[in-house]
Amino acid sequence: MNVNLNDKIVLISGGAGKKGSIGETLVWKVAKEGGIPVIVDRNPRGYSYESELLEKGHDCLFIQTDLTDPTACREAVEAVEEKYGRLDVLVNNVGVNDGVGLEASYEDFIESLHLNLVNYFLLAKHSLKLLKASKGNILNISSKVALTGQGGTSGYAASKGAVLALTREWAVDLSKFGIRVNSLVISESWTPAYKDWLSTFPDPSGEKEKIDALVPLGNRMTTPEEIANTVLFLISELSSHTTGQQIVVDGGYIHLDRRMSVTEPTKSTRSIFSES
Repeated sequence: MNVNLNDKIVLISGGAGKKGSIGETLVWKVAKEGGIPVIVDRNPRGYSYESELLEKGHDCLFIQTDLTDPTACREAVEAVEEKYGRLDVLVNNVGVNDGVGLEASYEDFIESLHLNLVNYFLLAKHSLKLLKASKGNILNISSKVALTGQGGTSGYAASKGAVLALTREWAVDLSKFGIRVNSLVISESWTPAYKDWLSTFPDPSGEKEKIDALVPLGNRMTTPEEIANTVLFLISELSSHTTGQQIVVDGGYIHLDRRMSVTEPTKSTRSIFSES
């Protein structure tokens, strides 16, 4: 795929997930397309990713920080400006389905919002000056839970619903500056975090088969590579007149009648698309 990301500075929050996570996959996709990934994550494995990228001849930067800290969000963008002097793309990718439901405390709910939503706002806010100068774009990663509900995860659902609303709000605010803003909605994606979650079941492979059967297209989960490929399209000039949209990459999981795929009901599943 040639999406002409040559020398574009692409900030990817949550980019230091485990090998095979959506964030990590996207980091490598951006680098292979000639872009310069900036990984912003709390996990120190980002240092090994930075070293590996540099060894392979790719320019990159890892910023280890806690994105639940408002000051750290500002300082992360300042670090990008200090090193590169510009920013072309912001990918807000942090997200953990943390199970903060109605029985959780107020403090846990607010913490969930900071983890899954507030840093999206802060990174966008602090990136505005640079994005205005580059006429860049923002891509917000959201979840099926924003559209379908799930139960038992009020903080995550509120956050990802707000991500979709903010995408359209920002698209309106920023269109006059030539800045595009879109969102990507993910359902069941076969990530390391999803695999870890399934491992808590007595029969992980059996549970996976049940979930796979619910996906109309191919009866399988979406791969992180398929998600990353769609991200590349949305942040590139190939989608130069697309803004305010929520793009769903899920094999028809949300919008198609799943009775076409399976006749027996299965227990509701938890969608975890990224871990930082």
